[in-house]
Amino acid sequence: MAAQSSRGEKPFHIVSPVLESRPLSQAAGTKVYMKLENVQPTGSFKIRGIGHLCQEAAKKGCHRFVCSSGGNAGLAAAYAAKKLGLPVTVVVPSTTGPATVRKLEELGAEVEVSGQVWDEANRRALELAQTEGWVSIHPFDHPLVWQGHASLVQELKDMLDAKPDAILLSVGGGGLLAGVVAGLRRVGWQDVPIVAAETRGAHSFHAALEAGRLVSLPDITSVAKCLGAKMVAARALECAQECQVISQVVEDTEAVRAVEQFLGEQ
Repeated sequence: MAAQSSRGEKPFHIVSPVLESRPLSQAAGTKVYMKLENVQPTGSFKIRGIGHLCQEAAKKGCHRFVCSSGGNAGLAAAYAAKKLGLPVTVVVPSTTGPATVRKLEELGAEVEVSGQVWDEANRRALELAQTEGWVSIHPFDHPLVWQGHASLVQELKDMLDAKPDAILLSVGGGGLLAGVVAGLRRVGWQDVPIVAAETRGAHSFHAALEAGRLVSLPDITSVAKCLGAKMVAARALECAQECQVISQVVEDTEAVRAVEQFLGEQ
């Protein structure tokens, strides 16, 4: 199936709103703003980087995308593939929920289940990507993914009246962190500290910081099994050496309680 000729002319993500959260501002004692990436076409920031990578791969004559993902990256790849008129296979771990599989299939993706955690699904995706004309769309470890995610910071620069005192984000494999660091450098905000949050049992970034090198967790024991990677991207560790990155690890119970509170207040 040939990709549409209009590919690459316009990004697949939208400029998302930035709103102050009164409950979070009150709790923190300072103004806290939220970048509402939940309004993106696929429901998360992933469409920024994944969409950019897919567009560039399509320009080079890709015949099919292959993405390993337990959720958001796969949805972004499936959405981009549909927009580009190309087929896509998304390899998911067995811990992926049926609702996510259904969404992927509704977007036209062929879904294959392999392994129990993302790392195992990724091994299968890399095997499939050996097929001629098939391109691996890595969910977080690719320069074009980081480049796409960097657009977040440019939007913050355009929307905020002043440079933020800090940026808070979550880390799975480290793609968002790498993208934000790239964006901060692009707009001259490289001195802005980043608070990087993980749940214990999926804290591969924190483990790498403590060891001073990349390490592999024995298993993903956090309830966020589909979101964790046993080993963070090498670029994420480099970012921590180049910028001020504050690692914060929380327990699953704390994270779930915070989500419930957030939903109730917002």
